[in-house]
Amino acid sequence: MTLDPRPPGPALAAAEEAGWTTLRVDLAGVRGKAELLRRWGAALSVPSWFGGNWDALGDALIDLSWLPQAPGRLVVVTSWRSYADARPREWETLQEVVEAAVQWWREAGSGALDVVVAQEPRAGGGAAPRASRP
Repeated sequence: MTLDPRPPGPALAAAEEAGWTTLRVDLAGVRGKAELLRRWGAALSVPSWFGGNWDALGDALIDLSWLPQAPGRLVVVTSWRSYADARPREWETLQEVVEAAVQWWREAGSGALDVVVAQEPRAGGGAAPRASRP
């Protein structure tokens, strides 16, 4: 997962121009893991088998067969800061799950998945930290 210091608009525009499917995961108001996973499931339009746990999210991110055929998929995560600050261990686990799925798609060579975490200022005014791409 990339913590991107820019607004997601240009990434979305480039992805759409390239024919990618674009999805947005809005985490505004999320306070716990169950709601976090529901938001991801809703954004990905997961099938009924989605189990609502980390493994199920990882499986869904690797499958994505229910989404329209596209050369790639871009997921933009917004309004994430309060969740990341309140539940840093769960946020770290989410990053690991997402990064593993992005890496799987890169190695598979049959499409692409990229996830961008939109810029959001820290409480106190600092910019969002940056993480390297997997």
